[in-house]
Amino acid sequence: MTARDSRLHAFRPDLADARLQGEVTAERFVSGRPARITAAVADVRKAPRPDAGLNTQLLYGDEVVVFDDTDGFAWLQAGRDGYVGYVSAGDLAPRGAEPTHVVTALRTFVYPGPDMKLPRSGQLSIGSQVAVTGFAETRGTRYGLLASGEALVTQHLAPLDTEAEDFVSVAERLIDTPYLWGGSSAFGIDCSGLVQLSMRMTGRNVLRDSDMQEASLGSPVDAGADFSRLQRGDLVFWKGHVAIMTDAEMMIHANGHTMTVAREGLRDAIDRIGYLYGGPTSFRRP
Repeated sequence: MTARDSRLHAFRPDLADARLQGEVTAERFVSGRPARITAAVADVRKAPRPDAGLNTQLLYGDEVVVFDDTDGFAWLQAGRDGYVGYVSAGDLAPRGAEPTHVVTALRTFVYPGPDMKLPRSGQLSIGSQVAVTGFAETRGTRYGLLASGEALVTQHLAPLDTEAEDFVSVAERLIDTPYLWGGSSAFGIDCSGLVQLSMRMTGRNVLRDSDMQEASLGSPVDAGADFSRLQRGDLVFWKGHVAIMTDAEMMIHANGHTMTVAREGLRDAIDRIGYLYGGPTSFRRP
């Protein structure tokens, strides 16, 4: 049988996605059930334990398929990028109403009603999707209403089909966001999460981890001996890391050096990273 990446295909020795029958070995195959993320940010873990390592995160409104429930954790696959892992069962609900709007502010508050003076009931990251059932206005501020009665400021929302023109500009808005290994939101993000979330806001769904992105995004670029052939939007890959070029000299990346999303000169980054991880492994143009 063909080897499958367990990050992108749901299979374990005891259980597997029915779509993989005949391709992987498992004791049982199931079709899974549709669900939706209802937490602001849902951690996707390597194992069904609260202390298990964080692989990635899903945002409010994301669609998933659940294959198993184990000790308060759901084993699932994300609809947007196909990532497989374990999410707290409390972060899920049946699909219900389809989202109508996307959060376009970096972060926004959820209120128990259409009034910003009410104590907030939650918060959402850019990229989250909500089902707005109506609108209300209080003291000149307009709110989108949810089925729960909660409300979000409409200035922080856009219709679901709204797409940013330039993913690099989205990444630049995220400067100073704290670095978080496995993070995928404006509350905390890692290098490949920055690429994925930024492209998500332009309507482009890409794979999650940097090795997946290097293998699937765009086409190779001959950067030239002095890197002068690089341009805005090109991606620079190292082993286990990715950065976004903002022009031929500067890049932006979520990194463990500053522990933030930050700008850095490409040559400075190559010198700094090289002694530990070597030079860039490729340059690609999405």
